[in-house]
Amino acid sequence: MSHPVHLTSRQQQVLWATVRHYIATAEPVGSEALVKEYNLSVSSATIRNAMSVLEKSGLLFQPHTSAGRVPSDSGYRIYVDQLLTPANELTSQVEQLLADRLNREDWSLEALLRGAAQILATVSGYITLITLPLTNTTYLRHVQLVPVDPGRVMLIFVTDSYETQSALMDLPKPEGSPDPDTELLERELQILSNFLNDQLRGRAIAELTTLDWTELDREFERYADFLRAVRAEVARRSQSSAPTQIMVSGLAEVLRQPEFSELHQIQTIVHLLEEEQDQLLPLIFEQPEPRNPGKRLTIRIGSENPLEPIRTCTLISSTYQRGTTPVGSVGMLGPTRMVYENAIALVEAAADYLSDTLSN
Repeated sequence: MSHPVHLTSRQQQVLWATVRHYIATAEPVGSEALVKEYNLSVSSATIRNAMSVLEKSGLLFQPHTSAGRVPSDSGYRIYVDQLLTPANELTSQVEQLLADRLNREDWSLEALLRGAAQILATVSGYITLITLPLTNTTYLRHVQLVPVDPGRVMLIFVTDSYETQSALMDLPKPEGSPDPDTELLERELQILSNFLNDQLRGRAIAELTTLDWTELDREFERYADFLRAVRAEVARRSQSSAPTQIMVSGLAEVLRQPEFSELHQIQTIVHLLEEEQDQLLPLIFEQPEPRNPGKRLTIRIGSENPLEPIRTCTLISSTYQRGTTPVGSVGMLGPTRMVYENAIALVEAAADYLSDTLSN
């Protein structure tokens, strides 16, 4: 999104009301409708004025055939980040619904996830995506960095099942300095290998992205980005060898939304869901950042989605955990005109329910 937009409380109120109206009706909204429906206790001229400012800021736009306005992706983003009231009551209702309807004793895990996906799709009216957990949790046994030539090293790592993986990686080069002498480089790489083993040995690969390496010695500061790249490479290579399936439910529900009345659009989404799950997986199952391990919810609105077929949609996802390790994710895909409060509450409730189930 562009620069932060500073709105007056009146403009926030008008943006909130416009978003709410458009979500409910799918019809562009004018100032008179807002005055009538949301008793904003000001004249429609004042509201028109606020709408015009919001339009200039890129938060609303006017579809060419209509006098009313609709929210842009940036308008929804501000609504989600600043104006939304969490639907906490719905969260606890849905957790209760999942607990009542799903029998965790008698069902296989796959049946449980499928059941949860169907319940969420029915309650929300959107497509629900739940990834099967990474069952083969891989643990690291050993990591070694071996110099290949002055600017590159071979990263070698061994997992608990004695599978060995390797990757060539570029070393950072200090600004304007010549290549370090070979002996010094070997010593530094040995110290880095020791550090990596100390930090990583015996840890689940799914946990790697939540490690915080700020305590690394000052003298190795220039290796900080390189170490982050090592961590990402280990995680990437291990993930690519573990195919994860996504349970999809709710296509029939979402077809009722006016945004999906065009056949070609729904076809590209179905193709993505059925044939290209590997492209979708990194968007739904994102490992939390080490700086912010508590952040489990991700919301991508419209053009924030990198995949073309879903750039008119919003994708909301949250990881679920086994103990403290994120092993899978619950996602919800619908039009950008989705009831964000409810969708967020549903995704979070299901993620919490699955975390409890797996951890107990």
